[in-house]
Amino acid sequence: MSGRVARAALCRLSEPGDLRMDALVRELGAERVYDLLRNEQDVAGVYTDVAARLRGLDPERELAEAAARGIRFVCPGDPEWPEQLDDLGRAEPVQDRGGVPLGLWVRGALDLSAVAARSVAIVGSRSATSYGGQVAGEIAAAVGRERMTVVSGAAFGIDVAAHRGALAVKAPTVAVLACGVDRAYPSAHKHLLDYIADVGLLVSELPPGCAPTKLRFLSRNRVIAALARGTVVVEAAVRSGALNTANWCTRLNRPLMGVPGPVTSAPSEGVHELIRRGEATLVTRGADVLELLAPAGSFLAAPPRAPTAVADRLTDRERQVLDAVPVSVPAGTDSIARTAGMAVGEVATSLSRLRSLGLVEGGEGRWRLARRGDSAGER
Repeated sequence: MSGRVARAALCRLSEPGDLRMDALVRELGAERVYDLLRNEQDVAGVYTDVAARLRGLDPERELAEAAARGIRFVCPGDPEWPEQLDDLGRAEPVQDRGGVPLGLWVRGALDLSAVAARSVAIVGSRSATSYGGQVAGEIAAAVGRERMTVVSGAAFGIDVAAHRGALAVKAPTVAVLACGVDRAYPSAHKHLLDYIADVGLLVSELPPGCAPTKLRFLSRNRVIAALARGTVVVEAAVRSGALNTANWCTRLNRPLMGVPGPVTSAPSEGVHELIRRGEATLVTRGADVLELLAPAGSFLAAPPRAPTAVADRLTDRERQVLDAVPVSVPAGTDSIARTAGMAVGEVATSLSRLRSLGLVEGGEGRWRLARRGDSAGER
């Protein structure tokens, strides 16, 4: 029996993230573990429940049936296997889950290793606010325009906003599921999941047909964090599955980023704590994410700046004159010069330039600020 077939069988036997199975496979290899368990007997010489379950499986047929439905099983060592997943073997467990997946069931035409090479996970609250959904979608679209893959879990709220943001700019996106890739969970996202399967990828540790459970969601989170080069958390309460993904990101030594929300917002409280403790870098837009994850020096985010105003082009002396010009009642050049503490000739020259810029108005030696709102306030 090949290692691929053995791994497919063991997927049916154990839950994702089972530390004991991970240790056995790493020590003995999948084929040896399969053989030992399949022939395991109790003291009376009767096959154990584990052996009986394995003997009742037909992994070769399951792989063939999956392939006929457009589902492939990608194993460690395959060309399509993302090498960054192997980092899970060196990361400390979280809630007694961990280890490298036995394999991943993949639905979709893209190459998993290729799309994961430049990727970011965007996760957050299922009960997202409109603010959180908008920010998640905008960040996903911004990184997607730079051909960075968006990885998430296809759940309600932030996950689905991230997937849709990537799809809106025709960027690749990967949905990591806590059930078989042939199932739609949540069922309301069936059309979205089918579309992602057409243009992106659906991925799961669980064989086709498997249903989601709470434990499987926690195990799924480590795959999201490991597939991506970094993770962005948009809205997460103090008790949130997104914080579990953030924990995995930290243990994998990948960049963790957090989007702040209103300080009074309970859905953002968990994110704020990550930022406060210095575990997450504050990000507010896609450019911030790209600066952290793109190759060093290849993408530098410009700091936010207000629009350039006309008054920004003034010299210090011209600004000094402008500050001395009255708002409503015109004043003479001599009066303005006294207020500015400058020579009359220099003030007269500055006033002429300020008038050409539309900042002051007047004539016959009397001046006031221009009444245009876009000029009068730009001092």
